[in-house]
Amino acid sequence: MSRISLATHSSRRVAAALGSLFLAATVLTACGDDNPSRSADPEAPSISVSGTGEVQGVPDTLTATVGVETTAADVSGAIAAAGQRVNAVTAAVVKAGVARADVTTQQVSLTPQYAGVTPGGAQSISGYQATNSLRITVRKLDTASTVLGDAVAAGGNDSRLSGVAFRIDDDSKLITDARARAFADARDRADQYAGLAKRKLGRVLSISENISGQTQPLDARSSQASTAIPIEPGSQTVTVSVSVKWQLD
Repeated sequence: MSRISLATHSSRRVAAALGSLFLAATVLTACGDDNPSRSADPEAPSISVSGTGEVQGVPDTLTATVGVETTAADVSGAIAAAGQRVNAVTAAVVKAGVARADVTTQQVSLTPQYAGVTPGGAQSISGYQATNSLRITVRKLDTASTVLGDAVAAGGNDSRLSGVAFRIDDDSKLITDARARAFADARDRADQYAGLAKRKLGRVLSISENISGQTQPLDARSSQASTAIPIEPGSQTVTVSVSVKWQLD
């Protein structure tokens, strides 16, 4: 008889514990569902629109790559010849008014040259080609033609000229103006679409941009000595493109 009473008392305690767990789970579910509409609502309506702003300016800086390529029967001869030529180029552009700090080495390389296949099937080395190139920045555009002409003349027939481009040294003001125009353009488009949809623009959700036109390439190449390289800086257009996403109210 006492054994049956003990079992009954134990069953009651288990039932009470299960009841407490069920009540706690119910309370937690109610707390997590305090605002059921928030999780059930789809993403708030929005609109993404692109805009473009352009501003023109006059370039005030020219950059160019002036290099030399020399060939010799051995490594030391090729390197020595390239070194002499590039030193002559450096001296010429500095004499023409370029600051030495604006003359930097861009590439130095040494490549074996092959004559052909020997009877045994292997290629034989006939010599070595040394390349040494400088990146030159010209900050006085009225001297740019002279600088480039003197540079390739100093390098002689070993000269190589490439990568000539104009740029505006400090284009921050142009970018600021172009950015403002691009955003205004996007805003005008977004206002129109919002009106067509019978909505109003809300807060901005995201902005991304792309900037182009910060350099203006010039097709000026030379592989031989030249005494005159005519150049015209013209004008440069800085373009900012933005994509803006607005919430629709």
